[in-house]
Amino acid sequence: MRSLDIGATGMLAQQTNVDVIANNLANMNTTAYTKRRAEFNDLLYQNIIRPGASSTADNTIVPSGIQLGLGVRTAAVYRITDGGGLTNTNNDLDLAIRGRGYFQVELPEGKGIAYTRDGAFQRNGDGVIVTHDGYVVQPEITVPDDAVEIYVNNSGEVWVKQDGETDEVNIGQLELATFVNEAGLEAIGNNLFTETEASGTPILDNPDTEGFGSILQGYLSTSNVNPVTEITELVSAQRAYEMNSKIISTSDQMLSTINQLK
Repeated sequence: MRSLDIGATGMLAQQTNVDVIANNLANMNTTAYTKRRAEFNDLLYQNIIRPGASSTADNTIVPSGIQLGLGVRTAAVYRITDGGGLTNTNNDLDLAIRGRGYFQVELPEGKGIAYTRDGAFQRNGDGVIVTHDGYVVQPEITVPDDAVEIYVNNSGEVWVKQDGETDEVNIGQLELATFVNEAGLEAIGNNLFTETEASGTPILDNPDTEGFGSILQGYLSTSNVNPVTEITELVSAQRAYEMNSKIISTSDQMLSTINQLK
């Protein structure tokens, strides 16, 4: 019976759906996390009678035919990049991007450049601005040892006031990267992404220019996960899973009835 396999594909699809929702809820307090959404496609159809086929010798056309579906599959897990908020931290090196764009960080061991919207930066032992994992923010900016105040304006310029000095000194310029297809970036964990053929190559420019967001010092981007929405979708996925399991139970009962025929 086709219904056994169809019910199984439905259960597998809803299991994936629950996995995605669970990951969203687990990361609801993760800085700059963007929620994921599972998307599904129907599978191939078996043509018992093909629509538009001739039904008689007089070439009468079948108006609809008979097509039996074979279930469902997970087509994609899409990343939704809109809707996150901002939280005030009053930390000089906490930077939020208001609008489009990603910070660039250099991965260790020559693995290339990764991209992140998590702007919870710090200084390492050499004064270089790094992520919480110690990855150097690009372009590399070194804060002098005698710096007593750090300012980052909306355009990404980094200024410091040094001990005993009255004038501020510009020590670097942050750059942002955007992509034609942000959903095509590959998530590698630790709030980092890498480019793929699907995302396209990065487009680089200074913050607060056309097509790029501005920098907000002393703030961090929050997750765009809405827990109420996720719980509602979780309940819906659970009910869909139960209904698909009911399909398998019903098919099993029908087969049992056939086996008992004498």
